[in-house]
Amino acid sequence: MDRNFARALALVLKSEGGWSDNPADPGGATMKGVTLANFRRYVKADASKADLRKIGDDQVATVYRRFYWDAVLGAELPDGVDYAVFDFAVNSGPGRAAKYLQASVGVPQDGRIGPATLAAARARPAGVVIDQLCDARLAFLKRLPTWATFGRGWSDRVRSVRAQALLMSDRATVPAPVKPAMPEPLPRPVPQPPEVETADGNAPAAEPASPAPSGSVIPVAAGAGGVIAACLLLVYAAWHHIAVALQGIF
Repeated sequence: MDRNFARALALVLKSEGGWSDNPADPGGATMKGVTLANFRRYVKADASKADLRKIGDDQVATVYRRFYWDAVLGAELPDGVDYAVFDFAVNSGPGRAAKYLQASVGVPQDGRIGPATLAAARARPAGVVIDQLCDARLAFLKRLPTWATFGRGWSDRVRSVRAQALLMSDRATVPAPVKPAMPEPLPRPVPQPPEVETADGNAPAAEPASPAPSGSVIPVAAGAGGVIAACLLLVYAAWHHIAVALQGIF
């Protein structure tokens, strides 16, 4: 994955070291793993060894990305596999690294990583691909005539690449922690009026509310009261008249 480029490059640079101009090394003069030929190709066409020794970090990253990482489609390979193929490409060339990856995943070895190689690499466990690739890489290095000179360093490098690549692949497969779902709040109870039980234990049915008295009741009551009062007055007047008449007789 492309997000692994910075980490993969840092690991490669630890293996490559600084300045080297060993006559036994077929790569010739290198600085931080960058050969003079690649420095001239991607940075400065007429560069000298002195220029190579002063290469900047940005220039180093440019060479590694364009000549190695992009050449093996590092941004599209699975985590861990990307670094293992990248380091192999730096050490032995992008074409050879691609062929050995293709052999590990069982596709034709044409030295160019494409859709078929990517699909096969993604279909297999990354740890299996890394182990098979590192085993094949170490077997290739042991067949080189320069093994006696560089074999110990190469062996240590492949061992380190295997360990770091497996760590990167394991990190990619660890699932992210799942946050526990928050329980939904329970609905608040709606207050109910207290029920009064009857003698038989059953709650009485709710009685309908009495309608408010209408305004016509008051005049009716007043009229009825007036009639009664008038009748009482008539009764009283008649009784008084009778009482006066009786006093005249007796």
